[in-house]
Amino acid sequence: MTDAAETGASGSARSGTSTDGAEGEPPAMQPADVAALAERVVDNVEAVIVDKRAAVEHVVVAVLARGHLLVEDVPGVGKTTLAKAVSRSIDGSFKRVQFTPDLLPADVTGVNVFNRRTDEFEFQPGPVFANVVLGDEINRAPPKTQSALLEAMEEGQVTTDGVTRSLPDPFCVIATQNDVEPGQTYDLPVAELDRFTKKIRIGYPDTEAEAEIIGRMAGDHPIDAVEPVASVEQVRRARSAVADVEATETVREYIARLAAYTRQNARLGVSPRGSLALLRTAQARAALDGRRYVIPDDVQAEAPTVLAHRVRTDSGTDGADVVTDALQRTPVE
Repeated sequence: MTDAAETGASGSARSGTSTDGAEGEPPAMQPADVAALAERVVDNVEAVIVDKRAAVEHVVVAVLARGHLLVEDVPGVGKTTLAKAVSRSIDGSFKRVQFTPDLLPADVTGVNVFNRRTDEFEFQPGPVFANVVLGDEINRAPPKTQSALLEAMEEGQVTTDGVTRSLPDPFCVIATQNDVEPGQTYDLPVAELDRFTKKIRIGYPDTEAEAEIIGRMAGDHPIDAVEPVASVEQVRRARSAVADVEATETVREYIARLAAYTRQNARLGVSPRGSLALLRTAQARAALDGRRYVIPDDVQAEAPTVLAHRVRTDSGTDGADVVTDALQRTPVE
């Protein structure tokens, strides 16, 4: 495997964040600091989500990569609790949208309401104005309502009646969908699926873990005891540090070849947005390991959850199979 870990190589992808910081500002966060922050958050969430450390890490990676997460699974495995626990761990604002067939786009983004006292329209922000937004059972709403999140997820802003308003920073959508009632749900539009950085499943707990969950839930819900272990400002600084993790030209070309393989072997392959998402998550994965640079192993670790949901095939083959083939057949040069 070609070593893409040489720092300072020409053509590296960096954000240019200074390590010294401006006068009066804290110094830029280092990868070791990001790793420590991520571990605190993961450990904190694990107090609620038992024996699902990998799933929790995927959420943290998505947040640090400035992305969004789709959790597809059967009801009752902790999807909503996972989102709430992450939000509380970073001391961020949290809003929940319960997607239903009669939900309107304005119910998500907000609406202008006429104030009789001032004789003017006033904007009432929707639940999308939060650091962490839980779109619960997003596939129960029709595509028109689902699409209300498109601008928010891509650009971090919402436009209503010609006025554009910025969303909080950080902003992350964690959406859930169940996959056991296809006749009562709507497929997510491809454009929206492509905006989700990662798609994961939590899965059923094993017998021992389930027994522990039952014991924890016997009294008060453990989510009520979750305390913040990081601030929103620390998350912003961690995101900046992740964006500054080095990715050499070798790594970037490897990502591009993986994307090209999916386009050549599926009806719909990975978009450039997907390639960028893979780079950002690989940067976050490197930072979680305390490294200042991305290696191909980071790309390979993130590819299944970042690329598979973006792939469509004519034969009905799962996108995960195409991504697996891409990882096996695409050399690191």
